[in-house]
Amino acid sequence: MAFHLPQDWNDVLADELEQPYVSRLASFLQEERSRYIVYPPENHQFSALELTPYDQVKVLLLGQDPYHNENQAHGLSFSVRPGVPSPPSLRNMFKELKEDLGYEVPDDGCLIPWARQGVLMLNTILTVRAHEPKSHKNKGWETLTDAIIRKVNEKDESVVFVLWGNDARKKKKWIDTNRHPVIESVHPSPLSAKRGFFGSRPFSRINHALKEAGRSEIDWRIHGRIE
Repeated sequence: MAFHLPQDWNDVLADELEQPYVSRLASFLQEERSRYIVYPPENHQFSALELTPYDQVKVLLLGQDPYHNENQAHGLSFSVRPGVPSPPSLRNMFKELKEDLGYEVPDDGCLIPWARQGVLMLNTILTVRAHEPKSHKNKGWETLTDAIIRKVNEKDESVVFVLWGNDARKKKKWIDTNRHPVIESVHPSPLSAKRGFFGSRPFSRINHALKEAGRSEIDWRIHGRIE
């Protein structure tokens, strides 16, 4: 086995993990980490799966590739390490959260509290070379994360899929929209947020969809620093 995933995800993805591309991806990452700084650290590259077990997934919040600056990425899409200032896209998410539900913008951009409630914060690419965005594109991660999306789609319970931006919205093809609600808009980045992210009220819409499905809602407040 090329990767060490949490046991539940390992079981769900067992056939996929035996595919030849996974070994090639693991070898590529080993080489990259020997020559360059790669984010997030190896022990955090599967944090999304570790913090949100398969049977607890209620929401899938899809990102792109990890933050590429020092001390930011820790394996959850959009989230930064505890105590690290929020990057622009995350700041826009918090602005919309305040408009949507009235919660104050937190000082901390660590979203672990969301993950622990069943929000799978998955990037389509799980690693990046320092200061080189999308440097690990088309190396195999997208195939593996597509498989994760398909496995979440297979869950019996309703899952809310959140797709922000064109890259994320392309993944809609893997989702049975007759069974799972999809919330989509432009990306929260400063380049696009004013074209439809602001005012889209995604957080209340997610909770409404969960309530309609008889599932518990997410408490979107970030109460303080998580260590």
